[in-house]
Amino acid sequence: MILIDPRPERWTLGIDTSAYTTSVAVVMESGAIRQARRVLDVELGSRGLRPSEAVFHHVKNLPVLVEQVFEGLDSRRLVGVAVSVAPRPAPDSYLPPFLAGEAVARSIASLVHAPLLRTTHQEGHIRAGVAGAGLPMPDTSFIALHISGGTTELVSVTPGPQPWKIRFLGGSDDLYAGQFVDRIGVLLGCRFPAGPELDGLAEATEIAHDIAWSRPRFHDGAWWTSFSGPESAAERAVRDGAAPTEVARGVMDSIARALSALVQKAAPPGDLLVVGGVAANTHLRRRMQSLLALGGWRVWFAPPEWSRDNAIGVAYLAWDAADGLREPIGGETSL
Repeated sequence: MILIDPRPERWTLGIDTSAYTTSVAVVMESGAIRQARRVLDVELGSRGLRPSEAVFHHVKNLPVLVEQVFEGLDSRRLVGVAVSVAPRPAPDSYLPPFLAGEAVARSIASLVHAPLLRTTHQEGHIRAGVAGAGLPMPDTSFIALHISGGTTELVSVTPGPQPWKIRFLGGSDDLYAGQFVDRIGVLLGCRFPAGPELDGLAEATEIAHDIAWSRPRFHDGAWWTSFSGPESAAERAVRDGAAPTEVARGVMDSIARALSALVQKAAPPGDLLVVGGVAANTHLRRRMQSLLALGGWRVWFAPPEWSRDNAIGVAYLAWDAADGLREPIGGETSL
């Protein structure tokens, strides 16, 4: 006699409310993924939102996105909820927009009696990168580069019980890579966040305007790069009438060269996982792959949609932590 389990599959929920994206995701026991995300509205010509404005947008977006991913699912089979509550797993890491996601996640977990995992935006990015890039979940430390509008960090990551052990190896000591992208993008007429539009401009030409890039420097026990000088050089190029497509490609090339040099100084060759919104840019990915391959590195990128701010990795962390569900899972995206 064959017994058929009539119960639907189990699933976990992840919520992430970064500075500029509201995101809700579900990871199913089969490995299927549901995601609903909404980039916050920023007025054309503006370089961002105040934290209170971001919180307001998240509060408006979350009910709609939760309804979308919950449709047709059995809440009794929700075995874990995770939410990012800070940018990074560090005592001084705090950003008000994460409060909106935490409030909703706590409410859902309490309602369905599911365990709640408080994690961070950075850990979510890294976990999504591992899953999306097809990199088997490492059982030892690995190197990750997190590049976004609010972070440029090279770190050693040791997976395990939350929070993961993340050791800082290097980064930017002035602007973040994403700030460089956004500021030049807005100057060229792109909407903030400017990464996708600037990427489109960069891909429209084979010519890159020659923009200076920062060589790595060692101080305070870590390796550092800088983007303020390259930003000034790019601004001068725009004022001098350089073609927007060539400036855009030059910006991506400058970032790729600076970050590749940073990686090679800070760690021996091996596997490098690159995550964060800036990692979605096409020319940057190709250029870093090429530059680092020369030094013996194997570079892993998640698909662009898994690189930008999202809750996929947060939902995976909920699955990893759920009792009786210790084996990491993977699968195709279903949006």
